[in-house]
Amino acid sequence: MKDTDIKRLLYTHLLCIFSIILSVFIPSFFLENFSILETHLTWLCICSGFVTAINLVLYLVVKPNASSKRSSLSHKVTRFLKCCIYFLMSCFTFHIVFVLYGAPLIELVLETFLFAVILSTFTTIPCLCLLGPNLKAWLRVFSRNGVTSIWENSLQITTISSFAGAWLGALPIPLDWERPWQITIERKCTCRSVYVPCMGLGTITQ
Repeated sequence: MKDTDIKRLLYTHLLCIFSIILSVFIPSFFLENFSILETHLTWLCICSGFVTAINLVLYLVVKPNASSKRSSLSHKVTRFLKCCIYFLMSCFTFHIVFVLYGAPLIELVLETFLFAVILSTFTTIPCLCLLGPNLKAWLRVFSRNGVTSIWENSLQITTISSFAGAWLGALPIPLDWERPWQITIERKCTCRSVYVPCMGLGTITQ
């Protein structure tokens, strides 16, 4: 049983990676001048949609936490609406955290919010798919020694890694001052300011 779960888990992660790759190439066939760097906001929306769709399909097919009880249609609808509310709350919570860590409050609101959406896609969506809108189960999985299956262990690792990646991903940004993907907020004489999200650095000046 454990070997089967490991194989299913491996295929799940590979398909998620494949969905990210598809979100890079497929839109170019339908959208003119599509590029990750030039149309990065559009790509963030598409990537979030691809990853969310793949997660939903995979967990519906694999059903790692399948329940023997049959639930009514009203229960399923209520559960789905709760998941949507939890996802939106996650997006707004991350957005507020990013602002508290130095993101502009008024400027670049869309960029900050989409960053919150993509982070919620890699953290909250898998939790909702595996555990549902059950806060007690969330607290159990992310507490010390609260994992009871390989799926929950993977969920714990991938969620923490996503947060760590979002944090560490801002480290090399100040090293690429002249690159076109850098967002310049203020340019006065020889002073330049670059928006660095989620590091607590706010605006870095060189």
